[in-house]
Amino acid sequence: MAWIITKYLLTAGMVVFISEVAKRSDRLGGFIAALPLMTLLTLVWLYVENQPEEKIANHAYYTFWYVIPTLPMFLLFPYLLPKIGFWMTMGGCVVATVICFGLFALVVRVFGIQLL
Repeated sequence: MAWIITKYLLTAGMVVFISEVAKRSDRLGGFIAALPLMTLLTLVWLYVENQPEEKIANHAYYTFWYVIPTLPMFLLFPYLLPKIGFWMTMGGCVVATVICFGLFALVVRVFGIQLL
């Protein structure tokens, strides 16, 4: 149980750290948030918990493919925010990301990459 609590605290601490940095510097906060810190932390957790190398490698592989269709959201968000407000922008970005992911999964399927 202590291990789970440690994982929660360290992982949540990363989110809090990034949001605190972002309050002070848009650029630095964005840069740190763009780093694959959560993915690296997840890979460490999987390794420390003696998961098979194949599972760890698959996590990194699929994370790469799942990041790509989320990228348009980062351009859509600042465009929509002043027009429709925060919560509507969040909802719109979620919908747009789901649509982008579905379309992306169909496109990469042609190349033998199964995301769904």
